[in-house]
Amino acid sequence: MEEMNLRNYAYIGDAVWELFIREKTVRMTENAKLLHKITTDKVKASYQAELLHNMELTEAEQEIIRRARNLPIPVGRRSNQAEYRQATAFETLIGWWYYEDKEKLNKFFATLDIKK
Repeated sequence: MEEMNLRNYAYIGDAVWELFIREKTVRMTENAKLLHKITTDKVKASYQAELLHNMELTEAEQEIIRRARNLPIPVGRRSNQAEYRQATAFETLIGWWYYEDKEKLNKFFATLDIKK
């Protein structure tokens, strides 16, 4: 399979991450307001940046991260550029794993303890 551009990996990574979080959080509560809060707390840029910071990555994965952090960012997101860039890099890695290494993606997901 030909490698996609980084923006496309980030795009699919965002969807994969959100679906993973929704699959976890939907079993936590039937309260719609609380469900929304739990989910948004886990898909926001600061949480993704924190997860990325604590990951042990291969050289190839670190290169994906480095390149993704350097992508131009939308004007509206410039209030916290560093955090947004980290979150974009996280989503890019998730998307890259989704297409290139599902086993690594599943191992990463298995390590996460998603709580309220």
